[in-house]
Amino acid sequence: MDTLELPIAAERLVAGSEIVPVILSGGTGTRLWPISRESLPKQFWALVSERTMLQEALLRTSGEGFGAPIVVCNREHRFLVAEQLRSAGIAEARIVLEPVGRNSAPAIAAAAAIAIETNPDAVLCMLPADATIRDVPALHHALDLAAAAARVGCIATIGIRPTRPETGYGYIEPAAPFPHASGTFEIARFIEKPDRERAAKLVASGEFLWNSGMFVFTAATLMAELETYEPELMRRVRGALGAARHDGDFVWLDEAEFAACPAISLDYAVAERTRRGVVVPADLGWSDVGSWDALWEISAKDADGNVGIGDVMLHEAENCYVRSSGPLISVVGVKDAVVVATPDAILVLDKAYAQDVKAIVERLRQQSRPEAAIHKRTLRPWGYYESVVAGSRFQVKRILVNPGAELSLQKHYHRAEHWIVVEGSGLVTRDDREFLVSENESAFLPLGAVHKIKNPGRIPLVFVEVQSGSYLGEDDIVRLEDRYGRVQAPAG
Repeated sequence: MDTLELPIAAERLVAGSEIVPVILSGGTGTRLWPISRESLPKQFWALVSERTMLQEALLRTSGEGFGAPIVVCNREHRFLVAEQLRSAGIAEARIVLEPVGRNSAPAIAAAAAIAIETNPDAVLCMLPADATIRDVPALHHALDLAAAAARVGCIATIGIRPTRPETGYGYIEPAAPFPHASGTFEIARFIEKPDRERAAKLVASGEFLWNSGMFVFTAATLMAELETYEPELMRRVRGALGAARHDGDFVWLDEAEFAACPAISLDYAVAERTRRGVVVPADLGWSDVGSWDALWEISAKDADGNVGIGDVMLHEAENCYVRSSGPLISVVGVKDAVVVATPDAILVLDKAYAQDVKAIVERLRQQSRPEAAIHKRTLRPWGYYESVVAGSRFQVKRILVNPGAELSLQKHYHRAEHWIVVEGSGLVTRDDREFLVSENESAFLPLGAVHKIKNPGRIPLVFVEVQSGSYLGEDDIVRLEDRYGRVQAPAG
């Protein structure tokens, strides 16, 4: 790499200002299928603690020294993000909604452009929502060092000292110490994900760090570098923000402009090209939890090295990860295996092949199988629904509506519905009539009827929905009113 270029406008930067966390929550985590899917990726699951991974990422960068976070996510996940922020006690966050995924560079560019409106010298730390860090004080120390470098115009990345020859991570070779910020080093080169033989050599040398994907910079520095290296990306991001819709804490990026952004990571767009890059070596107990073997490694184990979660029985098994959110799993006489069961899919693999799960997901996508993207239980802002059984002209769902919540006022062109309440009470609107249905009572909704149901009670409303008709797809919903801002949006 060329000699590090010294800072721009360093005198404008204010030492000691807050660090603004930018949490990127757009990934799908395909290597953790069948738990992680497009409809509910791994960052929304409690995989390593009682909190979800998104909540953990937010809480470890909150409090003294940190500003209100910016979360960038898929717009279909907006209610999930908002609810997880609320339940974690995170207030004043801004939620930037991507209409399509375009990798990390457009996402962080949008966040930087938002941050710079109120503070041109805001120090941002870009963090993935789906990593785990056991040593939070060490993280804060590393961020302080990186922020000091950012305040003199650098783009700093957190480099993790490797513990094994990992083929799923990129590597960084540090160069000479950076003289203007203690604890930081210039960068000699980046190495993309190596094969196992090369990874072993890199780790054995003791000279390389894992690229954690955590970056620290000022909004002004990042945007200047993006203007230099990716001007078309910046033009499109500015257009997406200029035409954005603001709805409370949500910032809806314009779809046409954002979709036209180059799909590129921040590593490729800036980190591997900039002359302002530095790295902060750190030991954080970090993992990107990118595969089942990585999750096994960081989880609490029994005396035989096994991790068992859910309805699981193990006998003469060693170093296995077994997890069930569906049927009983019994594992006998097996070593180094991963077995994961959900209500609609089961995965069995040797831990040595953990990186290959994404090949199964790709085959499912090619066959247009729903298991590639969605779970049987689909979350909605009012609660959830789950499919029970489906045929050519009928479908049965179990639906739960939270207290005080309600479905949208809607109609269907191709199906009729029959609702049977099994728990709680629901206030039904059907055309010009409103009536209450309670346990063991039902309501019929003919094809074309305008309808909705609300839970006016203090306990969840649970009912069985029987659909019948010529077409039962979720896109046969015409929303007329919706308290969650989804009028004419697809699904539920």
